[in-house]
Amino acid sequence: MSPKRTRTRDIPRQGNVEPKTLDALNAVIAASKPLVPGATRAVAGEGPVGASIAFVGEQPGDQEDREGRPFVGPAGQLLDRAMSDAGIDRRGVYVTNTIKHFKFRQRGKRRIHQKPSAGEVKHYRWWLDQELKLVHPKLVVALGATAVLALAGKSLTIARFRGAADFHGRAGFITVHPSYLLRMPEQNARQQEYRQFVSDLQKIRELAATRDAMSSLTGEAREGRKAHTE
Repeated sequence: MSPKRTRTRDIPRQGNVEPKTLDALNAVIAASKPLVPGATRAVAGEGPVGASIAFVGEQPGDQEDREGRPFVGPAGQLLDRAMSDAGIDRRGVYVTNTIKHFKFRQRGKRRIHQKPSAGEVKHYRWWLDQELKLVHPKLVVALGATAVLALAGKSLTIARFRGAADFHGRAGFITVHPSYLLRMPEQNARQQEYRQFVSDLQKIRELAATRDAMSSLTGEAREGRKAHTE
């Protein structure tokens, strides 16, 4: 008989009250049993609350699991380089993953990454949704197909839908996961895809800046109306 899977509603929610801070939310998932096989610890998101941009990937990898931080392995290092080339300071953005635990299969001394199933993505959607509500970014970036599935609620091909998107009322952007570039065997193709990835990040930076400016104007207009009525 296969072991009973933990369901979304089995995640402890502190008396069924939604956590009010990221620290409280992180405590919820840290206290929960992993919802994927092989996982050992939760890896929470990282970055400032109110960041203009939130990047959402698939799941922590081996190095992320060991260090307890997102995007610190080879894919994260490539993302950092691409961000720098696109004029984005990682310290000012929020980075997280759809799946909060490293799903892997032990093979000798190696821990081999296993792609999460659609059901597992669904199990973690509550956590991601709460996280984004608390961070409240101006733009949410889906890095790869798993993040797209979680944010859009359905599978969308990266090739067709790459670019600006709407994630159920959240302004979004769809692009590749940096690990996709690492898996490309042909150097010329990899370099070309890297340039496209940097171009996407430049568009993301510009979209976020535009939304920041619009938000500031809206705030100024609101203050102006308030002053006029006083």
